[in-house]
Amino acid sequence: MAATTKKAKAPSQDKSALGAGELRKEIAAALDKRAKMKFAHGVTPMKNPLELRHVRREIARLKTHLRMKEAAK
Repeated sequence: MAATTKKAKAPSQDKSALGAGELRKEIAAALDKRAKMKFAHGVTPMKNPLELRHVRREIARLKTHLRMKEAAK
């Protein structure tokens, strides 16, 4: 019986250390990346369409960090 191996998550930068302006820039860049990926996927199927999910979730994480910073003020 083969053992299942999980892929290790890529190390991510600690987003909570970023300022509100930097988070907004990161969100804008991620939204742009998502739009380009979605368009490209519509034209020709991506090899790994789960990348769209990862980008979408990264956007959600960034928005959460931004909201927490704004609420802390």
